[in-house]
Amino acid sequence: MSNTMKENKMGTMPVNKLLINMALPMMISMLVQALYNIVDSIFVARISEEALTAVSMAFPMQNLMIGVAGGVGVGTNALLSRALGEGRHEEADKMAVQGIFITACSYIIFLAIGLFFAREFFVIQGANEVIADYGYDYLSVILIVSFGCLFQMIFERLLQATGRTFYSMITQGTGAIINIIVDPILIFGLFGAPKLGIVGAAVATVAGQIVAAVMAVIFNIKVNKEIHITFKGFRPSGKRICNILFIGIPSVIMMAIGSVMTFCMNKILVVFTSTAVAVFGVYFKLQSFAFMPIFGMNSGMVPIIAFNYGAKREDRVIQTLKLAVMYAEIIMILFMIAVQIFPVPMLSIFSASSDMIRMGVPALRTISISFIFAGICIICSSFFQALGSSIYSMLVSFVRQIIFLVPCAYIFSKTGNVNLVWWAWPIAELASVALSVFFFIRVRKKKFAFMEQ
Repeated sequence: MSNTMKENKMGTMPVNKLLINMALPMMISMLVQALYNIVDSIFVARISEEALTAVSMAFPMQNLMIGVAGGVGVGTNALLSRALGEGRHEEADKMAVQGIFITACSYIIFLAIGLFFAREFFVIQGANEVIADYGYDYLSVILIVSFGCLFQMIFERLLQATGRTFYSMITQGTGAIINIIVDPILIFGLFGAPKLGIVGAAVATVAGQIVAAVMAVIFNIKVNKEIHITFKGFRPSGKRICNILFIGIPSVIMMAIGSVMTFCMNKILVVFTSTAVAVFGVYFKLQSFAFMPIFGMNSGMVPIIAFNYGAKREDRVIQTLKLAVMYAEIIMILFMIAVQIFPVPMLSIFSASSDMIRMGVPALRTISISFIFAGICIICSSFFQALGSSIYSMLVSFVRQIIFLVPCAYIFSKTGNVNLVWWAWPIAELASVALSVFFFIRVRKKKFAFMEQ
């Protein structure tokens, strides 16, 4: 057994204990993030409906920014963990520095958008003058100060890559809690603070991100001994940057695919009534409580699989995957049962009208059936990314949302019965499970031959 395997818990700790040890902190922090998303919307809605609409219209750009940061993080994480598994510590250090460099370049792009194109982003979407003004005030701050969000994510990924997910939980949780606390203070001018309105919401957001980023940097310097970050003699490495982007870009594309799907579904549902669009929006907020824990588990799973793949430990790779699928299915089934039993209380959280409850109950019960299949697909997607086959993750996402979900919803909408539209979700997820299994067999045959050589 190599020295790296002896020194790093990802090569020695029992897999079940290791997965729980790494994933649980991330799952908790993701749940905090899901709670923040709902609380933040409640505060902004109290300003005005136009303000809430502006924040909603800003979401695609914020989603893209998170997607870029997450994509760079996934690529850096997978390659860094693999290098550690292979015992190439110097290469792991270089991968970390190149990931930070790509993140800095990404910030320059979003800074330029914030300075010169923030208002046009809302005008293009058809926003009226009031909403465009609100949107500019909010999004310009988010983008101009986006270095907090971007560097928070890359430095948290470095912690996750070496198994220190507890520290990532602290940074994410602290950032979200600061955001929740500061939000109402700056929005409404509490405790003598200036009343900034929607700008206050943006300032609270970036403040939490900056604090989390600073904490993540400090943790990497103080406790992340497997990685030594130094820019002495640094120069961009085209090969390493391309390798990171090769794994990361599909993640960015997957985020973009989600935005396209949301736009198309809104166009389909608005034909029935605006209430149908509202139900669709409520579903997205509720699903985060089921999906976010699994995304957190993915953050703990990816470095384990990448490390043991680099160390040629197929047994630990497969055991990690099996356990992750099992835990994901338990979470999804429990949440599906909760939705089936308590759809009315869930809708009532969002002050749903009687019409919204009448339409929302069958919608939530039908869509939640897809959760049975979704857990498998989410885990397989991260499995592909950990082994450097992100293209398969992108293809599964594209097929699920663009090839099956949107066309099925459109066809069902032609019946004039909105309740049939919701069945597009289970159909799309079932198709994506079949494709995920096909790609898994293909990846295992191709990638694991490396371990036998």
